[in-house]
Amino acid sequence: MVESIPPHGGKLIPLLAGANEKEELLKEAQSLPVIALSSKELSDLIMLAMGAFSPLQGFLGKEDYQRVVEEMRLVDGLLWPIPITLSTSKEEADRINEGEKIALLNPDDNEIAGSMIVEEKYFYDKEVEALQVFGTDDEQHPGVQKIYGQGEVYLGGPVKILSEGGYPQRFTEFARPAETRAIFADKGWKTIAAFQTRNPLHRSHEYLTKIALEVCDGLFIHPIVGRLKEGDIPAEVRMECYQALLDNYYPKDRVILKVYPMEMRYAGPKEAILHAIIRQNFGCSHLIIGRDHAGVGSYYGPFDAQIIFDELKPDDLYIQPLKLDTTFWCNKCASMASPKTCPHANEDHLAISGTELRQILSRDERPPEEFSRKEVIDILVKYYKSKILK
Repeated sequence: MVESIPPHGGKLIPLLAGANEKEELLKEAQSLPVIALSSKELSDLIMLAMGAFSPLQGFLGKEDYQRVVEEMRLVDGLLWPIPITLSTSKEEADRINEGEKIALLNPDDNEIAGSMIVEEKYFYDKEVEALQVFGTDDEQHPGVQKIYGQGEVYLGGPVKILSEGGYPQRFTEFARPAETRAIFADKGWKTIAAFQTRNPLHRSHEYLTKIALEVCDGLFIHPIVGRLKEGDIPAEVRMECYQALLDNYYPKDRVILKVYPMEMRYAGPKEAILHAIIRQNFGCSHLIIGRDHAGVGSYYGPFDAQIIFDELKPDDLYIQPLKLDTTFWCNKCASMASPKTCPHANEDHLAISGTELRQILSRDERPPEEFSRKEVIDILVKYYKSKILK
C-alpha cells in the first residue's frame, strides 16, 4: 500500500456526530442557550466536521488564539496561521457560563448545526488581529471588514457537529479528507499536487496545473465553494467551467476534482499556509502557489505567499509549496510562457486578471481565446448575459 502524507498534527479528527449521537445531541440542544453563527463561523464548523482543520477540536481558547495571532502557532507549538474563532456580543456572552454547553444555529435554515462546551470567554483586540493576520486594518479589506463587524467576545471550546450545511447534497464533488486519501491510495499516487482556486480556470491556471502534472503522480483541483466576496463568480458556474476543461483538456486518470466549503479570508500569505495545512489533511504532498495566492487588491506583494514558506521550520509541514512564476500567453511564442521561458517584451504578452475578466464579461464582451478555452468562455458569456438580462 502507498504510504500517505500524515495529517497535520499526526491524526485526522473529524467532528461530525454519528447518526445515533446526532439524535441525542439534537434533543439536548432544544434546552440549550443558542448562538447564531456567521457565514464564516458556519463554514469553519463544517471544515471541523470534515476533519479538514485537524487537529483542531473546536473554536480556539484564549492562549491558542493569542499565540496563533502573534506567532502563527498553537500553544503546543504546532503551526497554525489564522485563528478559528466563534464571536458573540458581550450581552450574549454574559448569559453563558464557562463550562456550559450551547447550541450553534445555522441562520440560513434556522436549524441547529452543532453544540459546543464553552470552556472560555475572552475579549480580544480587533485591530491587533486585523494587523497581525491581514497585515492591515483597512476596512476595505474583506477579511478585516468581517473582524470589525463581529462580536467583541470570543467563545472557545470543543464542538460536536450535526450537519455539513447541505454541501454534500448541493455538490456531488463534495469530499472529506478521509475520502480523498482513500482515492489517492487506490490510484497508487505518492505525490499529489493540489490547486486552490476561487475562479474559473483560464489558460494560466491550466498551464500551472499541467506543470504540476509533469512532476507529480496526480493533480487535485480543489475549488472553494464557501461564500466569496461580492462580484466573484458563483460556485455552480465555476463547477461547469472546471468540468468542461477536465472533459476536454486533461488526462482523465490523473486528475481529481473535489470541492470544500471554507469561506475565503483573502489573507494572502497566511491563508496560503492555511491552504497548505488543509491540503495536507486531504492527503496532498504539494500545493501549487502562483502569483498573488489568496490575495485581494494590492494588500500583498505578488509572491508574498511563496516567501512565507521560506520562513517556516523544516518540520512544520509535510506538504511542500510548488512555487510557480507569473504566466501569460505570448503572441510571439504562440503559446503559454513565463518570464523564465519567454524572451519577448511585455507588449507581446496577454495577461488578464480575474478582475479584468469580470469587467470584460460585464460589458457583454467576449474575452480572447488566448486567455481561456472556448468552452469556458462560452459558459461565462452565457452566465453574464443572463445577469445583464435580469
